[in-house]
Amino acid sequence: MNSVEFIDVSKSYAVYESPGDRLKELVTLNRRRFHRDFWALRDLTFSVRTGETFCVIGENGSGKSTLLQCVAGILQPTTGTVETRGRVAALLELGSGFNPEFSGRDNVYLNGSILGFSTAQMDQKFKEIEQFAEIGDFIDQPVKTYSSGMAVRLAFAVAIHVDPQILLVDEALAVGDIYFRQRCMRKVHELRTRGITILFVSHAIGDVKAIGDRTLWLEEGRIRELGDTEKVVGKYLAAMVEKDSAYLTLSRRPRPERAAERVVAPEVVEHIPNIDHRHGDGRAEVIGIAVMDAYGTPIHLLQPHSRIIVRVSVRAKEDIPQPIIGFMLRNHLGMDFSGTNTARLGYEVAPMQAGDVYTVDFHVDFPELYPGSFSFSPAIADGTLHSYRMCDWIDNAVTLQMGHGDGQIYGFMHLPCRVVVNSRLEGQLG
Repeated sequence: MNSVEFIDVSKSYAVYESPGDRLKELVTLNRRRFHRDFWALRDLTFSVRTGETFCVIGENGSGKSTLLQCVAGILQPTTGTVETRGRVAALLELGSGFNPEFSGRDNVYLNGSILGFSTAQMDQKFKEIEQFAEIGDFIDQPVKTYSSGMAVRLAFAVAIHVDPQILLVDEALAVGDIYFRQRCMRKVHELRTRGITILFVSHAIGDVKAIGDRTLWLEEGRIRELGDTEKVVGKYLAAMVEKDSAYLTLSRRPRPERAAERVVAPEVVEHIPNIDHRHGDGRAEVIGIAVMDAYGTPIHLLQPHSRIIVRVSVRAKEDIPQPIIGFMLRNHLGMDFSGTNTARLGYEVAPMQAGDVYTVDFHVDFPELYPGSFSFSPAIADGTLHSYRMCDWIDNAVTLQMGHGDGQIYGFMHLPCRVVVNSRLEGQLG
């Protein structure tokens, strides 16, 4: 069953060159046009399944917010049909749905009444909303006195406590502090497990990969890609890298008289265990990756507090003046956990000529991470850290499980630290 359906939906706005043009059009009773149509959405047809977390990504101006406003009923499509099945709670633009002259308390009850709740029902929900928002005495102050973070705290608290069947979230969490943002993301995961349909718009690709069942990539109001989140996000990031590289003029630094020697490992790796997605301009390619212990033996389990070697072999198909070789580490949610490359580590790899094969060993002291699965995505690029062209990137080429350490992991990893109890600072003794 589908909770949201778009059927040939398009949305246009009238754009006037000057305020006077709008008046001219009114005077002629719209018989003459003094505007041009800007199409924010064009020919969208898709559906969102009940209980699905459906993410929407795209550049600014691609139509993401317009899409959500059509779902919320704030906007009506110019052509086509938008159908929703279930109560919709929306966290859209900051303060949307709030009357700035009313207090936070009044706005909570106003939003509840719009959604069909009685005053008695909102009385039962108010305490939970107030506790989740954590804005203190400001709950009885006019919303116009709120900071953007306080407004989004209250808006999110209302949206999740009015028993939504469809929750819309449009980038609003980006303005919140890290503490509240983490609470919100935990609540989103909780709603997912309860089968709530979620439409989530964000530029935070890590959040999209962590929660998205499917992802829609909008480009200039049209569907560019729609499908599995990992694949769509991979293509989107590849396109953004390509666009960034085209925008920036690739800087060619003068080569030092004594360039760093080629980093060549004893053995070339010519095996790639897995390829989820691959992108790049193809001027060079990753031909192999291996994860080994400190003695060069391939491993099948990551151990806490151990040293590993991530070996990446690449081959140039054309001349690569400034090769950068590296890898990205991802967790089991698909979030980019950590990454490194030769340029980031200060190693200048010598230029590659067509046919050259380089092998780079990354010696990594692995910390104690929570026992999940982690994947390695190797890559080779040409340029600098600030301006480069991606030659080849392979998503999730190797996946390994993290073994259990001595104790429980709180969060993502254990940070080694030294504990001093009831001590005076050094230098104050005497």
